[in-house]
Amino acid sequence: MSGRPEQLFPLFAGLETLDGVGPKTAQNLTHLDITRPRDLLFTLPHSGVDRSRRDTVQGAVLPDVLTVEVTVGPHRAPRSRGGAYRVTVEDSQTSFQLVFFHARGEYLKNLLPVGERRVVSGKIEMFDGIAQMVHPDHVLPVAEAGEIPAFEPVYPLTAGVSLKQMTKAVRSAIARVPDLPEWIDAEQKAQSGWPDWADAVRDAHAPHSLGDLAASAPARERLAYDELMAHQLTLALARSNLRRAKGHRTKGTGALQARVMTALPYRPTGAQLRAIGEIQTDMAAPLRMNRLLQGDVGSGKTLVAFMALLFAVEAGGQGVMMAPTEILARQHLEGLRPLAEEAGVVLEILTGRDKGAERKAKLAALERGDIQMLVGTHAVFQRDVEFNDLRLAVVDEQHRFGVRQRLELGKKGEAADVLVMTATPIPRSLALAQYGDMDVSVLDEKPPGRKPIKTVLVSSGRIDEVVDHLRRAVAEGKQAYWVCPLVEESEIVDLTAAEDRFKRLRATLGEGVVGLVHGQMPPAEKDAAMARFVSGETAVLVATTVIEVGVNVPNATIMVIERAEIFGLAQLHQLRGRVGRGSAESTCLLMYQPPLSESAERRLTTLRDTEDGFRISEVDLEMRGAGDLIGTAQSGVPRFRVADLERQSALMAVAQSDARKLMTDDPTLGSARGKAARVLLWLMEQDQAIRLISVG
Repeated sequence: MSGRPEQLFPLFAGLETLDGVGPKTAQNLTHLDITRPRDLLFTLPHSGVDRSRRDTVQGAVLPDVLTVEVTVGPHRAPRSRGGAYRVTVEDSQTSFQLVFFHARGEYLKNLLPVGERRVVSGKIEMFDGIAQMVHPDHVLPVAEAGEIPAFEPVYPLTAGVSLKQMTKAVRSAIARVPDLPEWIDAEQKAQSGWPDWADAVRDAHAPHSLGDLAASAPARERLAYDELMAHQLTLALARSNLRRAKGHRTKGTGALQARVMTALPYRPTGAQLRAIGEIQTDMAAPLRMNRLLQGDVGSGKTLVAFMALLFAVEAGGQGVMMAPTEILARQHLEGLRPLAEEAGVVLEILTGRDKGAERKAKLAALERGDIQMLVGTHAVFQRDVEFNDLRLAVVDEQHRFGVRQRLELGKKGEAADVLVMTATPIPRSLALAQYGDMDVSVLDEKPPGRKPIKTVLVSSGRIDEVVDHLRRAVAEGKQAYWVCPLVEESEIVDLTAAEDRFKRLRATLGEGVVGLVHGQMPPAEKDAAMARFVSGETAVLVATTVIEVGVNVPNATIMVIERAEIFGLAQLHQLRGRVGRGSAESTCLLMYQPPLSESAERRLTTLRDTEDGFRISEVDLEMRGAGDLIGTAQSGVPRFRVADLERQSALMAVAQSDARKLMTDDPTLGSARGKAARVLLWLMEQDQAIRLISVG
């Protein structure tokens, strides 16, 4: 696929090639992320002003924007410097004043010649009983008044760019819009009642009423769909690229799995069995698996992942499970060890800590195939790590693992299947945006025997009662987490907050009872403090948020979160999930500093009322928006200019199935519609996708 299609060149020229855009305006527009004419096409008006013509301002409810034809009356220059220049004008029923500050009299006499007719448009307010229009937006001779639209679109602006300049630049960009071949399926387009692309751009910039500014207006909906379609097409290309790489047909015997199943103290949930089935079907197919396993805290992802790894071992291959940190890798090891022993499988760990002879021995055993399952950190990516026959890679905690890394890992085991696990429930629309290249298995049931966690809101004034409660609990042999907030992102303040709390609790509860973990500690110290808590040596662990992911201490039944109101919903949900892992009743105390803002109150009450991570993530999405929810910068979720992920998740789902169908029908994008889709990819700057096609 050679370079950008020629018909798009004018849209990718410099901004200064547009009417009325000089170097300074072009520079200012970059603050709105506008660097070329195409960006202006997708910067849609966000509101509009009714400028339909009226006979008179009389009877209007002021203040309001009005457009009327007037006869120009006497001018009155200001008496002192900085005073107001006033021009009295008369419409068909009444007179009012036009007011100007810092204006040159000569200029105004030319603009508003006495006795002539003009059309003026602007905001009118009452001032000292007189109706006044201060600095009209438009003053035009009657013959030219047609230039004022009855409904004037209002664009997002930035310092140094006026609405007039912006409107002029947009019009100039629209004049360059080429007619492009249609990339939307004809039936889909007819059914939705969408205009052609060029018409959609023109209509979206020429709204006739507020209704035309709604996301559901046909022109806007079409442009949003185009954006989502380009994104989903990129993901579909990445997916078919991963799958084109021939996979192994991995077929397990089921023998090892049966051993583990009989040894389990409980029966797996329907959701777990369904996910295991989906994964095995994928692994047995000749294409590479690229699947996301999504489950809430405590939904039993580890068992599902282990069964998948066993399936690889049964087929004579190897499996690897990767975690983002050493603590988590060790935890996976602890979690998997008893299961591996039941199955009689050789399980090892590889982290950055392995050095010298020991590391050499592990690498040799891995290459011979003596190690059947490996747990590790990203040390597994290093050059000298060679597998004998890697069939499956399980990756934990997606956040730090975007599409690019998924392709990386694929290179390690030339045909290894990939299973990604995430403990962050993501609303469907975001899951599609972030993981559209993957197939998804969802664990939406809790395993039996997990007791609900009682969640209570406590104001910070009652901290002494909380500490008393803690003292009693510790005396009964219970364990607790005490989480201190990250204050203003400053690690020094954060550190003192945690250290102060640690000292105070130690003073009350006794030496050796309380441990401390925070981000500033050397990793070895952190691990040691965690280990003392895991073994039950310390009863209370004071921590900053380093404990949110994955830590498993079944005996810990109390979670105190200080200043809970400054944490995000998803974070609170993850923290709460650290308790309630054993058979005992667990409690989560959300301590807040009153008064609570409306949004903080909604977060805390949502948490108190439900333990369903998917429900919580929906509320989070409503409250914060997509970009915040996943930290757009690092998440690989694109920033859309027109589409709105929160409100258009259904459109995203349509785009995903359309993109996948197009890739199935036309894998090389060689048909007429396929070629049109290539133009769409260039228009939307999906360079990654374009490279994928040219490779294939």
